[in-house]
Amino acid sequence: MIPGMTTVLRPAFMLAVVVGFAAPDGGGMQLGATAAAQGMRERTRLHREGEAATVAETQAAEITLTVAPIGKQLLQTWVRTAGVIDEARKTLTSCVAGAAGALVRAGQRVRAFPPDSKSSIYQARVTSVAARGDCVAIEATLSGPAYSDATRYVMEIIVDRGQFLAVANAAIIERDGKQIVYEQIHPGHYEPHEILTGLKGETYTEVLGGIAEGDEIITIGSFFIDADYRLKMTPGNGMDAHQHH
Repeated sequence: MIPGMTTVLRPAFMLAVVVGFAAPDGGGMQLGATAAAQGMRERTRLHREGEAATVAETQAAEITLTVAPIGKQLLQTWVRTAGVIDEARKTLTSCVAGAAGALVRAGQRVRAFPPDSKSSIYQARVTSVAARGDCVAIEATLSGPAYSDATRYVMEIIVDRGQFLAVANAAIIERDGKQIVYEQIHPGHYEPHEILTGLKGETYTEVLGGIAEGDEIITIGSFFIDADYRLKMTPGNGMDAHQHH
């Protein structure tokens, strides 16, 4: 389960955010596109000249610092709803309201578990989708019988949205209404960048600007790097911008 998920059990409910975006048609000279990309990176580079967060190798190991290059990732939206199991304990039914209902298709994977036993996860597939009033009625067939006595289940319908240039959600720092990631310039030296984002998936978020494919980004441990950086940027803290104790 993803931290921050709110689960409310009713005969039918869903939790999902649908984000739409339109990409302009390609065109223009390659040189102009390169210059524009460089200009975006410069505008979203947050550090003052010569200042960045620095971490020693031993400190990086202590805080489990992980760095990975930006690349294309499969983005997934998990539509969460409450389902009821049939007497044969093989089929789950639910009704998904709102825009999320339009994302559900037959054949999509489903994770299901009783509300009081998240460790008892059953695998299933959506086998039926039908519009019904203000919601979409769905049926999902379990890969095997459910042995739990529960009659209601949390259903997580996994919707593949496609491949996008994306960054791990764990890498993003929310600060003053901005979304920040830290790029590794070289080992132990990191610089913050504000990024522009699009579709947000369960584990990855689409990147529209601010960083480029191949950039080395901190994916685990960015919180500690951000705290170090902000401490150094605080006037009168007694720390030299290039010194880390």
